[in-house]
Amino acid sequence: MTVYKNSSTPNPPEAAVKVAFLARGRGTASRPDGRYLAHRRETFDDGWNDAGDEDGPRPETQLLVDRARSVISYNASPDVPFDRSINPYRGCEHGCIYCFARPSHAWLDLSPGLDFETRLFWKPDAPTVLRTELAAASYRCAPIALGMNTDAWQPVERHTRLTRQILEVLLESRHPVSVITKSALIERDIDLLAALARDGLVEVTVSITTLDDALARRLEPRAARPARRLQTLRRLHEAGIPVGVLCAPLIPALNDHELEAVVEAAHAAGARSAAYVVLRLPMEVRPLFEDWLATHAPDRAAHVMSRIAQVRGGRANDARFGHRMRGEGVFAELYSQRLRRLQARLGMGRMRPSLNTTRFRPPAAAGPQLALF
Repeated sequence: MTVYKNSSTPNPPEAAVKVAFLARGRGTASRPDGRYLAHRRETFDDGWNDAGDEDGPRPETQLLVDRARSVISYNASPDVPFDRSINPYRGCEHGCIYCFARPSHAWLDLSPGLDFETRLFWKPDAPTVLRTELAAASYRCAPIALGMNTDAWQPVERHTRLTRQILEVLLESRHPVSVITKSALIERDIDLLAALARDGLVEVTVSITTLDDALARRLEPRAARPARRLQTLRRLHEAGIPVGVLCAPLIPALNDHELEAVVEAAHAAGARSAAYVVLRLPMEVRPLFEDWLATHAPDRAAHVMSRIAQVRGGRANDARFGHRMRGEGVFAELYSQRLRRLQARLGMGRMRPSLNTTRFRPPAAAGPQLALF
């Protein structure tokens, strides 16, 4: 069983407790406490030892409402080619063990582990709020990045259709948008994306971590299979939508050898830009990833962590601008050289789309009042 212990100090990221059941189909079976909680959970044998616990039911996904006063988030990061973004969801059902957004669940007093994958928050009023923000007299148009923290087309989107409603507002206002996803569900919205593409208002980037099905199933258990993502990339390209590939994350000594294979396969499917991001292990992500290594790759766990340290200045993570995405040192420079050679050989560019901002027109304000003209 699990008990709660009071504590006057925040929980260290390493404080984790295994859930009582085997979390089948999930990225992790750990539920580390959020670092802002005033208690810490520990397991102990209470003598009951329920025989059925280990093979109990799969943890169900809970969808909770997140009421938002604004949906556009602004940033001044020099590491990303956008200054504003929209995230329809908090948490992500894809269950990618490496996801850099996991620590954000601690802000909700929830676990960055299993809670991040199973306790999701959506913003049902996001389309209405977005319409109000875009209609404001003070708003100045610049490309919006859609779904940067968590995937905007994760499985719950099939039922909520929230991302599609946001795209409808962006299309109505002719607002430029860039997208990154690893979900085949984006094909449902090809009609909207193609309409945006005709005015130079969209670029879609498909994230592909590996071409190895077995590895992908363990790293990102509820995301689309690698071959399915390539198929999605091809279908978007055939619909006239500019597409690129993001190799993310590159995990030293685990999947970094696949960089050329992934980019070449994506190029054959229609990708015209390519980029990569080196694995990041902020806050609670490090112990979750180390636990994953011990479970799924125990023979190379020490080597992977050693190589990570070599591209992170001797640490497991480096949050400095200019370093967190690419790393540093010999191996980081090799990654950069390999991508540059690929781009030159295949005629591919970087993920820096120049989207059209001249077509923007403020959407009609939400509400019953009609426009005067």
